[in-house]
Amino acid sequence: MNQPKINPYFVLAIGVVAVSTSAIFVKLANAPAPVIAFYRLFFTVLLMLPVFLWKYRKELRVITKRDWLFSTISGVFLALHFILWFESLNYTSVTSSTVLVTMQPVFAFIGTYFLFKEKISVGALLSTCLALGGSIIISWGDFRISGSALFGDFLAIISCVMVTAYLLFGQTVRKRLTLVTYTFVVYSISTITLFLYVVIFNYPLGGYAGQDWMYFLLLAIVPTLLGHNLFNWSLKWVSTSTISVSILFEPVGAAILAYFILSEKIIQTQIIGGVIIVIGIWLYSLGQRKKKQRVTVSEQSVG
Repeated sequence: MNQPKINPYFVLAIGVVAVSTSAIFVKLANAPAPVIAFYRLFFTVLLMLPVFLWKYRKELRVITKRDWLFSTISGVFLALHFILWFESLNYTSVTSSTVLVTMQPVFAFIGTYFLFKEKISVGALLSTCLALGGSIIISWGDFRISGSALFGDFLAIISCVMVTAYLLFGQTVRKRLTLVTYTFVVYSISTITLFLYVVIFNYPLGGYAGQDWMYFLLLAIVPTLLGHNLFNWSLKWVSTSTISVSILFEPVGAAILAYFILSEKIIQTQIIGGVIIVIGIWLYSLGQRKKKQRVTVSEQSVG
């Protein structure tokens, strides 16, 4: 496989900053969670449509039945992730919800091991545990011990399982399709899923203020087109586990944005946890790069 012109780890960093804005826009929008999720992906698909029709539509002919199946499953899981996560933000804080959603390695390591037989090194496991420990420290001072907050936390955890499944199933398809085709197909399936959900449960699709439509559009542009597309691009070069660990930095960005935009306080445990998360991510990324270098050297020696 040819090496990318841009360092995939740098791309992941940009993606994390972009997705950190997601919870902020959701909190600011005055609409039901499923409606916000629908318009987020609906506008995303509309923005992608001209480019897809102009340059990539012919690629639909070469998509296999297996790719369609995996893309459909991935799209449905993505829709469920957005519904559950956006709903959790109605019950708990940005930091608590984001921390729980980004604790994907717990599920990603299990999924990659059983589905793809991907080996997990001791170093990767330890650095992930360190990052997860930072996430727990952040949440420790922010969790509100109440029935509604605990319900929101539960929704966020289930949403974390959904987004991990979305990445796992998408990984097999992304390696065979271009980024635009893959994301357009998956986002379209997810949009259809969300539309059916909104219609079935009688959520209003109109009647929202102008600023709400602005937040819908911003959700499509910043965390989706920029953030998630960068993650999808990275799937071709790095594993699902690497992306999941990198996304652990999202709570730090979300907490900072929530402080300035939503006036949510940043407490000492969030600062300490954020530093630990960054260290864990750095150690994991360093281990992955060294592993890749060893593999490259070994292949060159054999050749």
